[in-house]
Amino acid sequence: MILARKFLFAVIALLSSVPACAAPRLFIEDNDFLGPGGSNIQSVLPLITDPGIRVLGFTVVTGDGWCDEEAAYLRRFLEIAGHADIPVVKGAVFPLINTPARMYAWEALYGTLPWKGAWNTNAKPDYVPHADRPYLVPPFPAGPPRTKPAPGIAADFLIAQVHLYPHQVTILAAGPMTNLALAIRLDPDFASLAKELVFMGGMLDNTVPQVTENANFYTDFNFVFDPEAAHIVLTAPWAKITALGSVTNRSRLSPDLVARMLQVKTPVTTFLAGTAHPFPMWDEMAAAVAVDATLITQRIKARMDVDTGFGMQYGQARVWPAETAPHQGEQLVTIVQAVDLPRFYDAFIRAAQAKVK
Repeated sequence: MILARKFLFAVIALLSSVPACAAPRLFIEDNDFLGPGGSNIQSVLPLITDPGIRVLGFTVVTGDGWCDEEAAYLRRFLEIAGHADIPVVKGAVFPLINTPARMYAWEALYGTLPWKGAWNTNAKPDYVPHADRPYLVPPFPAGPPRTKPAPGIAADFLIAQVHLYPHQVTILAAGPMTNLALAIRLDPDFASLAKELVFMGGMLDNTVPQVTENANFYTDFNFVFDPEAAHIVLTAPWAKITALGSVTNRSRLSPDLVARMLQVKTPVTTFLAGTAHPFPMWDEMAAAVAVDATLITQRIKARMDVDTGFGMQYGQARVWPAETAPHQGEQLVTIVQAVDLPRFYDAFIRAAQAKVK
């Protein structure tokens, strides 16, 4: 088994090798890439269009949809964008402990979760649910991908890359954290060997907006879907952690923004305009800040963890100042409270309009 894993790491390293003469910033994005378009898919734009960034790979986790279909959606978009050479590695199909039965039991006690991701039974725009068929890959409006997933599994890929490029790889996590938690449990050095973790999640003070705005936008789905994974990740020894939670809800992919994007017609802008809905730009903002931290205009630092007790607060983020924290491994997290929205929107438009290879 050890020799097989070493051989797999060598194959992964060959697929993702960076020329010795280059000095790019290295990224891996781990996400639940539900498509055909939308926030998950659009989050790749800042990474694949910045000439100073090398994406070592995209790792896929079940969350908003099932892993297999998400990986296929992402590969098809990368083909449209001219970046089909970037490895797409499939990961966890199920959370560590959470199940639909546990979720339904929780709902019976504490109220309905408006968005259940892969476990949804209600259709959303552009998506027909199939909660009971985790390996179904439905027909795509833009046709199926021609490329295949990269070999191996996400946790092994993540581990291999931080060992190959110690303290150089930014991990952008914009979905449930199952893949990262598995990597941490397989290799205790994984988190400390990464350069930093930037993640979308950890919404705070979100009960009133659930009443006054859209409850679906404030449920902290990435934590709620796999709370135990989030706990493992938030108590691992990362060099730096940045969280984007409630702040992402201040953005919108508005019709005006889509119209701006379409001022330059490319295969990408045409495709994304056809899948656009006026939702918050959750994952796009996390990616933009990971690429350019100067977008942050307000932040605080606190210790953060997630509630894993099966009660009303299951899957909810908790924060403390250092003097009152439980000191059970919770790490110091930079919590983004505000970003320069005009600059963020401008950066998104530039990335969407970038010339396709």
